[in-house]
Amino acid sequence: MTINVTNADWNAVAPIIIVAITGLLVLLLDLLSPKNISRYAAILLGAAGMIVAGVVASLAYWSPAYVAFGGAFIQSGFGIVFQLIILIAGIGSLILVRPPVQNERIAGATALMLWGTCGAMLMAGAGNLMVVFLGLELLSLALYCLCGLADRPSSRESALKYLILSSTASGFMLYGMALLFGASGSVAFADLANPALASSALLWVGGGLFLVGIAFKLSLVPFHAWSPDVYEGAPLPVTAFMSVATKAGTLAVFARFMYAALPAGTADRLLLPIWIVAAISMIAGNVGMLAQHDLKRLIAYSGIAQVGYILTALAGGTHLGLRYAIYYLAAYTFMNLGAFAIATTMSGDREEGSHLANYRGYGRRNPVGAALMTFFLLAMAGLPPTAGFLGKILILSSSVGAGYAWLGVVLIIGTAISLYAYAKVVRAMYQRDEHVHAFEGHAPAPLAWASAAICFVVIIVMTFYPYTPSNVLPIVK
Repeated sequence: MTINVTNADWNAVAPIIIVAITGLLVLLLDLLSPKNISRYAAILLGAAGMIVAGVVASLAYWSPAYVAFGGAFIQSGFGIVFQLIILIAGIGSLILVRPPVQNERIAGATALMLWGTCGAMLMAGAGNLMVVFLGLELLSLALYCLCGLADRPSSRESALKYLILSSTASGFMLYGMALLFGASGSVAFADLANPALASSALLWVGGGLFLVGIAFKLSLVPFHAWSPDVYEGAPLPVTAFMSVATKAGTLAVFARFMYAALPAGTADRLLLPIWIVAAISMIAGNVGMLAQHDLKRLIAYSGIAQVGYILTALAGGTHLGLRYAIYYLAAYTFMNLGAFAIATTMSGDREEGSHLANYRGYGRRNPVGAALMTFFLLAMAGLPPTAGFLGKILILSSSVGAGYAWLGVVLIIGTAISLYAYAKVVRAMYQRDEHVHAFEGHAPAPLAWASAAICFVVIIVMTFYPYTPSNVLPIVK
């Protein structure tokens, strides 16, 4: 089949091209510029490239949906919203880059993060299974390298563990895609929605294997065991990026598959296992937080539960559920980035900000930092007045209205459990024991402080102006 590529096709992927070219420019700049400025220049150039890509994507949001490259990529409000969330995660994580990523590695780390962002953005706009796999592997290959950048054994271990387990999950997904192709004779999502395939065994088995890969990337129980170990070993900025970008790209693929690629009458039965593991993940993730002594591990378990909340909004396949899921994902992005920004302000070569023991007495040493961290943790817990609270209220209304009240009940139970885990950190920051060893922190990190302040403001705005995008239903035809 011959595909006629036009300027409109290239315009559809212009934000991704901008980010990819920025990665190349970062490496070129590293070769040509003096080493004493290359670190800051690489970070600023990378952030600027993603900002430009975000502006270009935003300008296309209200334009009519466009199917590019013969249906391989879809430019629509749905994909653009997810792309913007991914770009925000990339920018917020990139400006947190500090040691242990040494100066000579800054350009390489920046380029890898940019290309990983490209992969997640491809997933957000994918119109067929081949582009999904291309984006997934581009994102994963970048993360394998980024996880191993720190000069410590746990970093190398996390990279190897993620490589092995992620490759296994990719194998499940790829085999599922092959069966879906066998069922429909096409890799396009639109062709999978053929009502004649509703009774096809290949569709059911292939869809199940495809969803196993999705569950792994989302860290859903029982495919979650890699997440805490990999988050703990990876550098702080990489963990911040992975905790949002991977989930955003994968959720975009899952939502498109759920809303636009399943024959009528099959979604409720085929996706039932996903709703069950989402419920288990909400409990297991929050319970797992209780025993953690490392911030990155705590946020890993928190992320397991948070994805369960987002999937609760999607249960039932309603238009409002999709809008509320995107709203909560956006709020979660800023909560996460804010918490990691505060941790970065406390961190040096050994990433002391990731150790919860170092937060003891933090409220006395740095009242502003402690107040911001408390706010971000309470937002993740879903307490008012935060976007986390409003997001959970919206998710509850969506799930109950769609006939999945039992998922709403599990969400409430999981939230109650999480309160103790987050309160444990808050209590440590404000405890008054004078005999507790005081960790003094490190040099100022103005970009991290700026990131934390921006995240705080955005979460407040989202609380009192709960905008949920309306032009988000995925279009595949």
